[in-house]
Amino acid sequence: MAPSGTIAASGLSKASPVARVDWVDYAKGICIVMVVMMHSVLGVELAAGETGFMHVLVAFAKPFRMPDFFLISGLFLPLVIDRDWRTYLDRKVVHFAYFYVVWVTIQFGFKAPAFAAETSWRDAGLLYLESFIEPFGTLWFIYLLPIFFVVTKLTRRMPPAAIWLVAAALETARITTGWTAIDEFCARFVYFYSGFLFAPYVFALSDRARSYPVLALAGLATWALVNAGLVAIGASEWKIVSLVLGFAGAGAIITMGTLLARAHWLNFFRFCGEHSIVIYLAFFLPMAATRTLLLRTGVIPDIGTVSLIVTIAGVVGSLAIWRAALLLNAYFLFERPDAFWIAPKKAGAVLQAAE
Repeated sequence: MAPSGTIAASGLSKASPVARVDWVDYAKGICIVMVVMMHSVLGVELAAGETGFMHVLVAFAKPFRMPDFFLISGLFLPLVIDRDWRTYLDRKVVHFAYFYVVWVTIQFGFKAPAFAAETSWRDAGLLYLESFIEPFGTLWFIYLLPIFFVVTKLTRRMPPAAIWLVAAALETARITTGWTAIDEFCARFVYFYSGFLFAPYVFALSDRARSYPVLALAGLATWALVNAGLVAIGASEWKIVSLVLGFAGAGAIITMGTLLARAHWLNFFRFCGEHSIVIYLAFFLPMAATRTLLLRTGVIPDIGTVSLIVTIAGVVGSLAIWRAALLLNAYFLFERPDAFWIAPKKAGAVLQAAE
């Protein structure tokens, strides 16, 4: 760990897997807040039948919101990809599978009565079983991550350039089968694989941003103007352009996270990044409850303000659920019990990319 808190690009392979990297936590925090914001804003607007000022922020973030999350998810993979298959599957497949099963059951439990009222309890049960093939609700991200980890390890000995070109072609092809896992794999794998393949360059970008903050700010301003302009005219959805904007936005969030870490500002984002898995798993409940309450009571007429409050409630509420779970000894909600480990459990903190 460098004195600045950033792992040097040249030292990535020697870095301790238990170390946390400040700018990575900031970047993940920004990403997870944007994810909650997207679900909150679009959910409110769909229910209300109108849009508010928050819609502009969601549209601005669309080109890079998930690309950055997936790129960061692959960033630390070079440290662990050569582990034996048993350990690798435990950390990268069973880990996420456990949380998916637990939280898809919780989410479905809240939504099942409404599903049954529309059809029947039998159909609701079949829909629950289908969720293990077709990712349910907001949980598709952790459903897809294990697939990315396995595919990357299986292709470890293949030419990286060929894998990257195929992944980029899949993103550009805009494959639409109607199956979330297939469609999102094709659209997102290039970013995850790039995080794995180009990790040293990503860390080098962060180091340069930390060393030259004024230049980094100028770059961020330029990127924001270009991204906003392309979104405004609809060009952000064009083939190739979307791929470029995905990488450009990921670089911007990495730069932003580095500058915030350098200045020690907005530590809330860092905290959110450190607990991104907590927020991702639990935000749906306070988000949905707050949305329903505000829209039914009509106490706040402005849809943009409602969307903002619902976003804040989703983030803060999920952290509150996590703290309540700890107080009630319901650790299984956010920590994998020993019974669900298939490889020896390593002492100490876990690799932050596991979140």
